Order: sequence, then C-alpha cells, then structure tokens
Amino acid sequence: MSAVNLNTWTHSNFMCNQVTTTATTRSRSRIPSFYFTKIPISVSPIKPSKPNSSSFSFSVSSLLTKQEPIEAEEQNPIFNFKSYMIEKATRVNKALDDAVSLREPLKVHEAMRYSLLAGGKRVRPVLCLAACELVGGTEPMAMPAACAVEMIHTMSLIHDDLPCMDNDDLRRGKPTNHKVFGEDVAVLAGDALLAFAFEHIAVSTVDVSPRECR
Repeated sequence: MSAVNLNTWTHSNFMCNQVTTTATTRSRSRIPSFYFTKIPISVSPIKPSKPNSSSFSFSVSSLLTKQEPIEAEEQNPIFNFKSYMIEKATRVNKALDDAVSLREPLKVHEAMRYSLLAGGKRVRPVLCLAACELVGGTEPMAMPAACAVEMIHTMSLIHDDLPCMDNDDLRRGKPTNHKVFGEDVAVLAGDALLAFAFEHIAVSTVDVSPRECR
C-alpha cells in the first residue's frame, strides 16, 4: 500500500488526474491506494486553461511500500530473543563442560569447573556466537572463542570475590570459590582459566581459515 499526503496543493482535479494516469501504468500488483488530505491555505487562483503549467507547486510526503516486500515480511517468522538466548546458552554450557574436564591436578580442575559451570545467563559467549553468525560464520566456528570469553569472565569473578578484594561469600546463589576450595586454590583456578582460555581457542578452533580470522 502507498500512502501519499499532500501537504499543500493548488488544483485538486489536476493532481487526481496526474496520480491516476501514473498509477494505471504500473503492474496490478503494485497499484497503490491514495489518500488525500487537503489543508486549506491561501493561494492565488490558477487559470483552468493551463492545467499543465509549471506554476503548480506542492509538497508531497509519502510512504511507499511495495506489495512484494510486505508479503515476504509476513512470511518470515518473528525473531524470538528469549528462545535464542536459551538455546545458545544451553549449547555453551555443554561446550564448557566438555572443554574443562576433571584431570590432574584434580582439586584445581574441580575448582575451575565449580565456578565455570555454576550457572549464569551466558550473555558474553552468546554475543560472540551471534556476531560470528551475523557476518556469515557458523556456531561451531565461534564456539571455542565463546567458551574462552566465558572462561576469562569466570576468572574475573573468582578473583573479584577473594578476601583481598570484595571478600564475597556468595556468587550466583552459591558459596564463592575460595569459601569451598580455599583462597590458594581459588587463585590457581582463576589463573588456570585465564591461561586455558587462549589454549582452547588455539587448539579447538577448526574449519576457520586465517583469512576469516582477520
């Protein structure tokens, strides 16, 4: 549908004839419907003998939308942000669980997993995945980087909760890392997550050419 609002016009018959003539030359799928709003103004009379005179001046405010894009938009499903976040966060949690396994030194890796898998909205890794998809990439390409982002974020939380910093007792509704494993292990767990984040990107990223990384 096309809506045309004539702010000022000086000769209604001339305008209607001009618009009708133009509209009939278009294909049927694009024939617009016109709505006229006449705003009374003081104008000089125009001689009817010169309907095509160049003295006609008017201001047109229009919103032109073709029929085809409207139909295509109606066929596309509405983006559900909540569902997208839940779906991506679930996949990120699975990837984090697989990335940091229990191995020696066992207590440090337990502390790493405790804070890394303690929950959270996973906004940062999901944004990483979305940015990759936005420029034509795929989720598997960006998942190692997304996990690394969350590892670095978790490291900052572990160290921020330490007694020498904020000395917090709870994080995400659970006892903080140093409350469970001790301050010394919490420091090592945070440091290990920071270092492992870069290792994980280097080792686990596949099917991404150097050109795509730039």
